[in-house]
Amino acid sequence: MRLTELDVPIDARLDGDGTVRITGIAYDSRQVKPGDLFVCLVGGYADGHAFAERAMAAGAVALLVERPMTAQVTQIVVSDTRAALAVVAASFYGQPADEMTVIGITGTDGKTTTSYILDHILRSVGLVTGVIGTVSVRIADKVVDHETRQTTPESSDVQRLLRRMVDAGVSHAILEATSHGLSLHRLDHVGFDVGAVTNVTSEHLEHHVTVEAYRAAKASLFRRVGLSGGVAVVNLDDAGARAMLDWTGDATVTTYSVLEESATIRASNVRALPTSTRLTVHLAIDAWDVDMPLIGLFNVSNALCSIGIAIHCGVDPGKAVSALARTPQIPGRMEVVDPSRPLKTVVDYAHTPASLEAMMRLLRGLNPDGRLIAVFGSAGERDVPKRAEQGAAAARLADLAVFTNEDPREEDELAILADIADGARSVGWVEGERFWVIPDRRLAIRHAVSLANDGDVLLLAGKGHERSIIFGQRKTAWNEAEVAAEELARRFGVAP
Repeated sequence: MRLTELDVPIDARLDGDGTVRITGIAYDSRQVKPGDLFVCLVGGYADGHAFAERAMAAGAVALLVERPMTAQVTQIVVSDTRAALAVVAASFYGQPADEMTVIGITGTDGKTTTSYILDHILRSVGLVTGVIGTVSVRIADKVVDHETRQTTPESSDVQRLLRRMVDAGVSHAILEATSHGLSLHRLDHVGFDVGAVTNVTSEHLEHHVTVEAYRAAKASLFRRVGLSGGVAVVNLDDAGARAMLDWTGDATVTTYSVLEESATIRASNVRALPTSTRLTVHLAIDAWDVDMPLIGLFNVSNALCSIGIAIHCGVDPGKAVSALARTPQIPGRMEVVDPSRPLKTVVDYAHTPASLEAMMRLLRGLNPDGRLIAVFGSAGERDVPKRAEQGAAAARLADLAVFTNEDPREEDELAILADIADGARSVGWVEGERFWVIPDRRLAIRHAVSLANDGDVLLLAGKGHERSIIFGQRKTAWNEAEVAAEELARRFGVAP
């Protein structure tokens, strides 16, 4: 379309020829194609304005900028290119969210699991779905694993993917709505029909600075759903999630709980088994029993959340509950490595103090007679205060631990690990007796395996499904489950 046909922010100023025809949108100069509008985003590592000439050399025919460039090219000047990108992209791709039921799932932990369960339920009744989340992007039956490390991509990517979903016949789109995605305009101009929250504790304070700002970012999803008269699905068992009720406005509210009988959807008779969880799901006067292949009370909550959303998508409640019995394995979530080994090894994405603590409590309860050995780290340039909390949690709930690299990025890896170790020391642990600091993640896993006895449980936390470790600006290939399997073979011999 022509540049003048695009929606732009109110404060936008056009410098140059507005009749120039735009055939695409790019914010990375390495991805520019002839005919693109190049958007100069200002980020933490780079300023897109510095790459404008490179983008023009690659064929960009117009620029979206915050400050006018000297280049002889048509420019749209705005106060905030990131916010403007959301407006422009939604216009360019024809407002695709308006043609589907769009579901946003937010929360500190549980977004991915809930989206997987929900997607399974919707597909089980024949609905055509799409998912944008941490592990992958799926459009109908086509799955695309991605390594961007952005659970919620930039707004132009979101709009492009939503348009592809519409073209593929998708009727229901599920988006993991992160605090970054909500606060950095990545989800602007996406009309959410349903907003759901799993829990809200504390994360990404390196970006939000305060817990209050973090919670406000999460709450903005419910403010938008409330203003449009959509549906809000809220966990009554979590104080942070309950606080979202204050933002729901004119939304139809569904609550879920394991503890509160006043909830719209609740669970009772929860019984944890080694490889599954049995429970009864209640809705009004109806009740259904189900045995789902997920363990942990947090997964009961995730399942209830998924059922609540599915019902608002028109799924029969009984069918939604029965689908839980066939829930697939979720990549990097409670993934057991080589069950034939005498050392039970579990890979999980748990990377916040709350999720790490929940995982350790779960594994401790399932294996009360064996020791629990934990291997984990903490991401660089992220949430410095949580590091000591992670170390303290390990000292309270594990028997032994090895602290190692997760994604140090540009930060000193030893300084990160020292912060975690300080938390462990605060609970009385001594380095070399109860915990070890080994930056190399493979060597850390190898050491943990060497410490283990038959009947112990080894938890490898923090990486989960991810396929790289970030050092500086470089990504090094990594597969936690594969490395664990190799180290188990090294210790115990070739697997039968």
